[in-house]
Amino acid sequence: MNGRLALLVLAQGLFLTNNICLIAINGLVGLALAPEAWMATLPICAYVAGGALTARLVGRHQLRFGRRRGFQIGLLVAIVSSALALWSVVQQQFWGVVAATLVGGYYSANAALYRFAATEIVAPDKREAAISWVLGGGCLGAFIGPLLARESQYLLTAPFAGAYLLLIGVAAVGLVLISWIDFPPLARPAPGAGGRPGAELLRQPVFIVAMAASALGYGVMSLLMAATPIAMGQCGLPFSDAGWVLQWHVLGMFVPSFFTGPLIKRIGVLPVMWMGVALNAGCVAFALSGQDLDHFLGALVLLGIGWNFLYIGGTTLFTQAYRPEEKTRAQGLMDTGVYTVMTLTSFSSGALVTTGGWQWMNLASLVPIGLCALALAWLGLRQARASSA
Repeated sequence: MNGRLALLVLAQGLFLTNNICLIAINGLVGLALAPEAWMATLPICAYVAGGALTARLVGRHQLRFGRRRGFQIGLLVAIVSSALALWSVVQQQFWGVVAATLVGGYYSANAALYRFAATEIVAPDKREAAISWVLGGGCLGAFIGPLLARESQYLLTAPFAGAYLLLIGVAAVGLVLISWIDFPPLARPAPGAGGRPGAELLRQPVFIVAMAASALGYGVMSLLMAATPIAMGQCGLPFSDAGWVLQWHVLGMFVPSFFTGPLIKRIGVLPVMWMGVALNAGCVAFALSGQDLDHFLGALVLLGIGWNFLYIGGTTLFTQAYRPEEKTRAQGLMDTGVYTVMTLTSFSSGALVTTGGWQWMNLASLVPIGLCALALAWLGLRQARASSA
């Protein structure tokens, strides 16, 4: 831990405050304003789609302007998108909310690079710990995000409009924090030596599995988390219970971050990622066994811990897949894959929960969990053959 990393941890906490608050309210805002019930999670889907569409652009901006200026641009976009969402909710404009969250996706893709920037401000042998600490900053979001959503529900005349007003302030604080961090310059490729093209990077087994684990783990989490407030409302549970469940879910996502890095160094990255797959399967089993508050809570906590092991494991594995001059290109490809899968699952979330219900959604999540297991098994067999050759 050093001063720059501590500030980046706080910035990550504010980023997750934004995300958790949006997850908590956007599905309900969508349900209230959407022309059709199945469109309820479109604002969440648009937020993720914005990240998918701008992930590679964010990488190019980081290379051109540097880490600090690039992160500042992302936070300014967050302020603009929250202001547009605030106006749209007050005016009862559903498509305005969707447009606002689509623009906000740039901030999501931008702040997703905090975890990579963390590896650049510590010694090389501390990269795993740095990733874990920055992602652990999400614990701040676990407390502040649901709190903002609950306390701002009737802050303004339109329900939940006040949350967007408070998120403008959250982004402004993040802008100040990032301005205090001095990042080392990014390695720029020499003329004619820009590294391998994207297609060649994508053909690497390590790259494929790192992206698959991160994307599918995030996809399952997005599928179930986005629908939780709606599903709990369908079961007659109050919004305060949904906020509490999301709070514990986010703690499950980020509290393990403080020891996931050392665990990877102790037992290896693939065993930790297998633990993530098993926890995701456990989440589905728990969710299918009942629909009361305890079952929602237990399932979402298991989901959060499983996501942590897959995402930190996938990020750690991914750092083996590129050279310094390929960093921003590789990171852009990685996050494009993650956000594309999240877009599909967050869109499916609203349709599944409003038409098929909570149980069908959990059964559907077994597909990406199974694909993730197959990817890990494939890489493990390749590595075993290579070591015995």
